Amino acid sequence: MPPRFLKPFNSPACPVEAALGLIGGKWKGIVLYHLLGGTLRFNAIRRSVPGVTQRMLTAQLRELEADGLIVRVVFAEVPPRVEYSLSAKGRTLEPVIMALRAWGEEHVMPSADAEAAA
Repeated sequence: MPPRFLKPFNSPACPVEAALGLIGGKWKGIVLYHLLGGTLRFNAIRRSVPGVTQRMLTAQLRELEADGLIVRVVFAEVPPRVEYSLSAKGRTLEPVIMALRAWGEEHVMPSADAEAAA
């Protein structure tokens, strides 16, 4: 096993910990997943993430923007229009997010066969 995997998990040098620090939490991964489909306005994101409050979504979007994973564009219009999209850095997460989706479909989501057997 390469030595880099032998570092303790609480080490700031652990790349898994560092990555999860950027995308971890209840809402960030879901927001990133929906932004894979393209640019969205705040309310469209909020509708696609049931259960998130406006305050929490705002905080999550600010963190994702500060970490360079999304881009926020404000249009000088009345009423104000704000759009969010993945940055180039955020786009590099697509294979990771899609792998999580596939894993979730296979291991977490109930299958039609399992429901029929119950």
